[in-house]
Amino acid sequence: MEEEEPRPRGRFEEVAGAADRALRSLPARGRSAPGGVRRPARRVTADPDTVERDLMKLVLTVVELLRQLMERQALRRVEAGDLTTEQEERLGATLMILHDRMTELCARYDLSMSDLNLDLGPLGPLLPPSE
Repeated sequence: MEEEEPRPRGRFEEVAGAADRALRSLPARGRSAPGGVRRPARRVTADPDTVERDLMKLVLTVVELLRQLMERQALRRVEAGDLTTEQEERLGATLMILHDRMTELCARYDLSMSDLNLDLGPLGPLLPPSE
């Protein structure tokens, strides 16, 4: 009987396999809840029914983070007087449109803007509190 040659794996499969092995080798550490009771560690769950929504949540989180950074940079430039009045108006309108589109996409995928604020554990939330 002939031995079958292993099928060449694609780069994606290699990376996915390496990530799976790395995550499985990590010990599950629970967090302490109030009162010293340990809670089980949260694991990534990939539910086929919600994968599109979860992916959109991740993408929208990154876009929202970038939007907030752009907004802060725009405010710095306005305060420094680096922009003309016309540039300020155009920048403000663009940022408002981007915020509206973010709200629309969140609604389409049944997400709220607060859903995009990922909890980074000991580092705290990803996004700063809304003003």
